Amino acid sequence: MNNLHLATIAIMAANILASLKGFNNHTFFERYKFGVGAIQAGQKDRMVTSGFLHVDLSHLFFNMFTLYFFADVVIDWFGPGKFIVLYFISLIAGSLLALYFHKNEPYYSAVGASGAVTGILYSAILLEPGMRLGIMFIPIPLPAYVLGILYLFYSIYGMKTRLGNIGHTAHFGGAIGGYVVTLFFKPDLLVTDTLMVLLLALPIVLLFILGKMGKI
Repeated sequence: MNNLHLATIAIMAANILASLKGFNNHTFFERYKFGVGAIQAGQKDRMVTSGFLHVDLSHLFFNMFTLYFFADVVIDWFGPGKFIVLYFISLIAGSLLALYFHKNEPYYSAVGASGAVTGILYSAILLEPGMRLGIMFIPIPLPAYVLGILYLFYSIYGMKTRLGNIGHTAHFGGAIGGYVVTLFFKPDLLVTDTLMVLLLALPIVLLFILGKMGKI
């Protein structure tokens, strides 16, 4: 594990400072969280600011812990500037997908860096699909691409069943953002890792098919 890059530290610091303020200031939290009705009324900034707020310390820790493990992979490939671009596009992609699927639910709200972090995670998997990742309850580390695909299938299930108090839609949107931006920055993956690009696209294609069919 490399030392944390300044770009990662800056993003973590922004999340920590905004979240701590939100924990202690209800008015601040309510003004900047993701809220469909407020966004539709013109407060578009919530689509970004909500990605720096968290509901509690465990929520914040989990997202920053995940970012800690995968940020360096993306930075090593693309550099800090493109890493930050990818982070913010993934964040916005997560918000856009959540807004699309919940557009008729004005009281739907959410917070968290999960969309942006999932975009970094999915980008890292696309860049280094052979990474071995461990997960709770599975004693043997699995290839990163297997876990990435399974996670998005799980997100589809979570979106369909409204499983738990989790923003599955933002997670999935973030993954789409990370996937698309990674291919934009490194299009030769389409040639050098065609099979992996196609495999990681499967859950994304399935989501759009189910959406078109009205199954989600």
